Amino acid sequence: MSEPEETGFLYPFIDAEERDAGPLLRDLAASARSKAAESARLQQESIDEWGAALESAGERMARVFARGGRLYTFGNGGSSTDAATLASLFSRPARGRPVPAWSLAADQAVVTALGNDVGFDLIFSRQIIAHAKPVDVAIALSTSGNSDDLMTALAEARFRGLLTVGFAGHDGGRMAVTDDLDFCFTVRSQSIHRIQESHALLGYRLWEVTQEHLERDTETAGGRS
Repeated sequence: MSEPEETGFLYPFIDAEERDAGPLLRDLAASARSKAAESARLQQESIDEWGAALESAGERMARVFARGGRLYTFGNGGSSTDAATLASLFSRPARGRPVPAWSLAADQAVVTALGNDVGFDLIFSRQIIAHAKPVDVAIALSTSGNSDDLMTALAEARFRGLLTVGFAGHDGGRMAVTDDLDFCFTVRSQSIHRIQESHALLGYRLWEVTQEHLERDTETAGGRS
């Protein structure tokens, strides 16, 4: 029988065998407040660092969508769900203009078939080959910035002329130094949870900027007609 997994480094107050509920609840509340404060601080720092680049990326993405381009997002694990959320934000927004957007990790039949038949490193690049055109956008999300399947897909997207955007964490990893990305937004933290929370905010801001430019371009075109 395997040894029980140690969790004390995550929540030391839970393993302390505290019998009084009061101190435990206070510790839990303090932990939650600390994590929320750290998340808010990191999100603000990330917006401050990448605000201008997000503006540039959103402007370029708006031009892509105005020409009929599509968005493809992809990531692994928790980042695959973030990729799906981002694609949904663009394709089914609560307000603004919907644009064509797909998460390449969403179809489990396609992902598992490609992983089984040609290898996991090619699960996204093969979909880029099958579907993408030079007028499209590829967005990769990774907390490490080092995932082989993402880097392979980004190289394929670059080769095919797509606008490429990456969301990374820690020091940015390979994403931060590759020539295959037009934009790389690195959240400078060692915590996967905090990185993904900031990725969500940066992704929302990218969508917001894109919508602003799409609306502006529509109004300009209407004024010329």
